[in-house]
Amino acid sequence: MTGSGAVIDWLLNSDPSIRWQVMRDLLDAPEAEWMAERAKVETEGWGARLLSYQDADGQWAGGAFLPRNFDSREWHEHGQPWTATSFSLSQLREFGLDPSSERAKRTVQLIGANSRWDEGGQPYWDGEVEECINGRTVADGAYFGIDVSSIVDRLVGERLEDGGWNCERINGSARSSFASTVNVLEGLLEYEKATGGTPESREARRSGEEYLLERNLFRRLGTGEPADERFLRFVHPNRWRYDILRALDYFRLAAIRTSAAPDSRLGEAIDHVRSRRLESGRWPLDWSPTGRVWFEVDDGRGKPSRWVTLRAMRVLRWWELWH
Repeated sequence: MTGSGAVIDWLLNSDPSIRWQVMRDLLDAPEAEWMAERAKVETEGWGARLLSYQDADGQWAGGAFLPRNFDSREWHEHGQPWTATSFSLSQLREFGLDPSSERAKRTVQLIGANSRWDEGGQPYWDGEVEECINGRTVADGAYFGIDVSSIVDRLVGERLEDGGWNCERINGSARSSFASTVNVLEGLLEYEKATGGTPESREARRSGEEYLLERNLFRRLGTGEPADERFLRFVHPNRWRYDILRALDYFRLAAIRTSAAPDSRLGEAIDHVRSRRLESGRWPLDWSPTGRVWFEVDDGRGKPSRWVTLRAMRVLRWWELWH
């Protein structure tokens, strides 16, 4: 197998949005060094390119969740479009746009003033009506310094009896889903990092974690069978989709926050991640959601992915520090 040094060199020979995370999470570079690299996200590479598509009113593609003049036939024929404000903002968070930068501050202010949700017409930072969307809105808002406490309170109240969330609750679903739960958990964790959270939000996050852990991140509680084979296939960008690598990276971040040891129930998912490593030491992209995008950030399905590899390497590094 190719040594990890060669893989890290491959990761570093990339975009600033990847480089700064490699420096922080894999190389333990001094904060001043990775922060300097992170600052380039605004002016170089994918971050600068995505910002260049922003509308004058702060939105992307003229809409909150869907592009302006969206035709439902597009979703049916080509897949969900990913160019509107919600997904563009989440991608900037993944890239690591510095929330203290003037560009970031102006962006979230303009969105608050001008963007309205397609479902209900409420102001963007008041949140939408669906748990999955609101989980990501909380994550973005908390990351960029917006007060999203009212959305957090709503999400806490929408938790289901089994401990997680389901965006189909409003349509009668009484069982949580993996995807909705991880979207909400990421939001609650980002809110907790920004504000400390509330006793209620922290308890809700713990119960959501337990929902996933009881299922070893991918199994049905009743039968033990995989709930969805796609959960074991690595997807990027995740958008709202779930896979075990996304969940593992969430648990890594949550544990780092409290210096907690990894839960042993993550072990099966960790073993699966190890098993998918290629001879080159890299990890493949198994699939990406179909639909309109501003531009691609991976080399294609079946090929080694820097994003998947970065996530896998930092998850395994964290796990192995404790084992």
